[in-house]
Amino acid sequence: MGRARFGTDGVRGVANAELSPELVLAIGRATARKLLATSFVVGRDTRRSGPMLQAALSAGLAGEGADVIDVGILPTPAIAWLSADRDIPGAVISASHNPFADNGIKLFARGGTKLSVETETAIEEELDQVLDPGVRGPRSPEGFGVGRVVSEPGAADAYLAHLVLLLEGRRLDGLRLVVDGANGAAAEIAARLYEEVGAEVVAIGCEPDGSNINSGCGSTHTDTLAAAVVEHGADLGLALDGDADRLLAVDATGATIGGDELLALFTVDLAERGQLAGNTVVVTVMTNLGFKLAMEHRGITVKETPVGDRHVLAALDADGLALGGEQSGHIIFRRMATTGDGLLTGLILADLMARSKKPLAELLDGLVTRVPQVLVNVQVPDPGLLAAADAVWSAVAEEETRLGEQGRVLLRPSGTESLVRVMVEAPGDGVAEEVAQRLSTLVRHELHAAASLSQSGN
Repeated sequence: MGRARFGTDGVRGVANAELSPELVLAIGRATARKLLATSFVVGRDTRRSGPMLQAALSAGLAGEGADVIDVGILPTPAIAWLSADRDIPGAVISASHNPFADNGIKLFARGGTKLSVETETAIEEELDQVLDPGVRGPRSPEGFGVGRVVSEPGAADAYLAHLVLLLEGRRLDGLRLVVDGANGAAAEIAARLYEEVGAEVVAIGCEPDGSNINSGCGSTHTDTLAAAVVEHGADLGLALDGDADRLLAVDATGATIGGDELLALFTVDLAERGQLAGNTVVVTVMTNLGFKLAMEHRGITVKETPVGDRHVLAALDADGLALGGEQSGHIIFRRMATTGDGLLTGLILADLMARSKKPLAELLDGLVTRVPQVLVNVQVPDPGLLAAADAVWSAVAEEETRLGEQGRVLLRPSGTESLVRVMVEAPGDGVAEEVAQRLSTLVRHELHAAASLSQSGN
């Protein structure tokens, strides 16, 4: 049985293969031993493998004496909110935007925040002990010591009521929205939220069947949403991902609005209202250079972190800041949430439009001038081999020298998939594409060669 390793956002793999029920049960045991909590709140998205893996995780937790509150299908940020509200750890069975055959486990500490790297490492080490037949672990509880698994189907209503309260009585009357639930965790509740505050809602991607999550819909496929927005004459389209912790938008013309543009809009709005703590916004290294230039032009400080909303949150909390996010659409409103929340982001975006009485295209006009950016996902046998690929890093240095201060190159292994992400920013027609393709080809060649060499050596 393979060892589980935490990536950028939890543990992921092909369900019933890399992420087997036996392994997930062991993860549950290791988690319970290290987090030492008497209760956990556990939910999932709509994947076919979700009930199987949720049962396994719950069995592992209960087998170590922890009670499990099973809230069923619910967005990741809803689990985070329940974790914070009840001051207990939480877990979500979800692979976010990945294809339906994948699944994963996201864990929250008490208070609804992602686990620290140190805690994840401790759980991994304990997992090794659980899986080693030669290691005698602590005696399992018996009788009344065994944890209980209790269903709580009403948790979604409490979460929606919490989101509505964040609008402080304001409403969205007169706005027509198209909401794409990605056939995922928010499919049953997304339309309800926006209708409750007065919006007229057309719901798409809200008929999950266990295998259609993220399939041609949601934040990874916005073409269907764009067509629906134009067809229905809507003011705004909202595209969630499979576990609803990220959001992209579509304006009334059908144009897709990315995370950088949305974050810029929210940053300026908070600054103008005197609510941008420290006059600073937190972004990751993937954020477009155009965003940084736009904020600097307005006198707003940009703080940069590695990829991952955990790093964004840590930077926010370190300096008491209010807003941060990622290009992918993970946006954290720290005064309101502990993690990215696509439903909340959509609510705040629609509220901003209602307050300004302006269409989204007008609000964004001239706000950010993007530097041409190309992102190539290179499939490789082992992303971890990138660190020692000297030929690749030599080529990166040469390209950076050619681009100078006007461009940027970023290579990083994916924390959730067998990919190396090659990102290039450069002014000029086709320059970024050429550099990205050269580096991608080299990455593919060098890492496949290194993997083959490693296998032959074994």
